[in-house]
Order: sequence, then structure tokens, then C-alpha cells
Amino acid sequence: MIWLQLFYSFFKIGLFGFGGGYAMLSMIQGEVVTRHEWLTPQEFTDIIAISQMTPGPIGINSATYIGYTATGSVWGSVLATLALVLPSFIIMLILYRFFMRYHNNQHVTDTFAGLRPAVIGLIASAALVLMNSENFGSPTDDTRQFVASLLIFGAVLVANFFFRVNAILLIVLAGVAGFLIY
Repeated sequence: MIWLQLFYSFFKIGLFGFGGGYAMLSMIQGEVVTRHEWLTPQEFTDIIAISQMTPGPIGINSATYIGYTATGSVWGSVLATLALVLPSFIIMLILYRFFMRYHNNQHVTDTFAGLRPAVIGLIASAALVLMNSENFGSPTDDTRQFVASLLIFGAVLVANFFFRVNAILLIVLAGVAGFLIY
């Protein structure tokens, strides 16, 4: 039964997860942590961290890791990854013909313009999902970790947004800072 649930969950995420992998994270968490309880919040956070570090799209990487973790089998990885990609593949085959014929149409242009705010909202939702006590600590449980996490977060945000520092350099520096502080 878990195989069918796994396929259905990731097919649904692939079908309705507009905006890429980061926008899908809240949907993935809702399915695998909250609804089916295949993972704990800590395991989900760890899988997201690993998915960010490995090459490839975060949505596909996380589906692969979650499929393996939920089933204990490589076939679970294959099934979850295929289920996540399949809706996009089917939709792209259908839309290719439509878009090539109507790509200059004002209604099509307006539709894509209307999707942009929704995608931004989904990405913001993913950011909020990751701002939890597993990642930042808790001000009541460990004030030092919480303050240090906020300082690292703020420094990376400022360096990226205002000074356009390379993201890979920021990841390495944040890792070094975390190692030295903790």
C-alpha cells in the first residue's frame, strides 16, 4: 500500500507544485511528515539539507531520498522520482504544441504573468517551513544557538542581497561559522 501512496503523493506534488523544487517543499513536508508520517520533522530537515548539497534539482533529490527512506528500497526512490517528474513531462508534451501556436497571444501572456505572484508565495512558504526549531534552535531551550543561527542567517541574507556575494562562498562561510560557533 505504501507504494501506491508514495506514487500518488509525489504525482500530486509534481502536478500541483508550480515554481520548482523550493516551492514544492511545503507540499512535500505536508505529505511525508504531516499526512503519512513517513519522516519526522528532523529527518525531513536533514533530507532537505542533503538535497541542497547534491547536484540536481532539490525537488527531485528530495523525492529520491524520501522514496528510499519511506520504503527502504531503491525502487522507492525510483518510484517517487518518476511520480514527481511524470506530470511535468506529460504536461510539457501537451503544452508544447499549444504554446508554439499561441505564444504571442495576450491571454497566454497574462496567464503567465498571473502565475508569478503564486510562485513567489510558494517559495516564501518553503522558506517559512524551514524556519523551525530544528534549523534555528529555540530561544527558550538554547538561546545561544538561536541567536547564533539568526546572526548567521542575517549575515548571509545581507551578503547575498546587498553585496551579491557568491552563493557557494556563502554556504562554505556559513558552514565554517557554524562549526566554529557550535
